[in-house]
Amino acid sequence: MKKIIATIALAAFVLMPSFAQNYKRSKYYNRNKRHLDYNNRRHGSYDNRDVYYGFRVGPAFTTVNSDNPLLDGGKTMTGLNVGFAVGMGLTDRAPLYFESGLYYTEKGGKNKNGPLDFTYNLGYVELPFVLKYAYNIDETFSIQPFFGGYFACGVSGKIKNFKNRKAYSSFDSDSDSSFERLDAGLRMGVGVGIDLFYADLTYDLGLANIGHDDFDECHNSAVMLTFGVNF
Repeated sequence: MKKIIATIALAAFVLMPSFAQNYKRSKYYNRNKRHLDYNNRRHGSYDNRDVYYGFRVGPAFTTVNSDNPLLDGGKTMTGLNVGFAVGMGLTDRAPLYFESGLYYTEKGGKNKNGPLDFTYNLGYVELPFVLKYAYNIDETFSIQPFFGGYFACGVSGKIKNFKNRKAYSSFDSDSDSSFERLDAGLRMGVGVGIDLFYADLTYDLGLANIGHDDFDECHNSAVMLTFGVNF
């Protein structure tokens, strides 16, 4: 799975210059201004109800916080966040958008305090959903705060116990020391758009208890720095 994701990310970075050279074909390209114009305002309204698409990739800095010290991975892990976004304008009165997409995100955590020495790798397929407001600073630069949530399903991952030199699936349903596959939570952050290029800083707060034990709470959290292009 990691090799596949790495190949997709590498291919996307290779293709980004091609996007940059050919973005004049975009339906958002304003030939008078010679740049993409998502919020082309005409006669007091915003012509922004078309669908847009984007590619996103970047690092995810994640932890797993739990009441149970054997499940608490409070030290940060670094993983990959990669996927595709799709959005559309909601009204012709303001630059307000609904954005979703499909991502593969590597979450997890680690604990190396005292006798504990383990890492959790949790690979999720995620479906985010956010409301985004695009505030234009000038003709090519915009600030885009957003708020919403996400649903996620665990598809891969390993728990590595370095003390006992053992590794097993992060989503083993028969083990109390593993995790539930389904996760959900809040998503918030702020993005910036510069012509067709895009970047954002996102925070995910897991609300679902991903632990098998009903008496201990266990939650994901993540800070993600994302880069991409819209087309």
